[in-house]
Amino acid sequence: MAINKSLKLVLDIGPIILFFAAYKLSDLYVATALLIGTTLITFAITYVIEKKVPWMLLFTAILVAVMGGLTIVLHDDTFIKMKPTFINLLFAAILFAGYVAGKGLLRYVFAGSITMSDDAWKIFSLRWALFFVFVAIINECVWRLFDTDTWVNFKVFGLITLTMVFLATQMPFLKKHMDSQQ
Repeated sequence: MAINKSLKLVLDIGPIILFFAAYKLSDLYVATALLIGTTLITFAITYVIEKKVPWMLLFTAILVAVMGGLTIVLHDDTFIKMKPTFINLLFAAILFAGYVAGKGLLRYVFAGSITMSDDAWKIFSLRWALFFVFVAIINECVWRLFDTDTWVNFKVFGLITLTMVFLATQMPFLKKHMDSQQ
């Protein structure tokens, strides 16, 4: 069973919105605890509905729990600030490994909602891998060079904006290669 689009949107953005609200109303440690809890709940809901392990969400949940847990236990915000770097580098490594193995792994993420040739999937996956490396580098720069308020705003608004802009730049590629399959 697939998750309906409205619930999927809530599950995708709910944890980050609650993180932002908790940060603004309290502090980074309360926000981090809430992020851990809501991410684990999101994983559980997705698993119950889909009856399968959502691998990207699993990796994210593990990293949020580990890095967030270290942030709270050690009272050191470095760990939660590095989480986006690690998750983006992990996704990039997985996609690069697929590319080297001759597989466009994003095909499995989009599971039939997009139909393209094997070569197009490889190129699309490589582009996302490079984007994930770029975002990891930007995250490292922001958290190391700016204050926590700036980093939180970047995490909530900057990363989403960068992702939307990147996705928009990929639309001509998708249109071209999806059209060739019909």
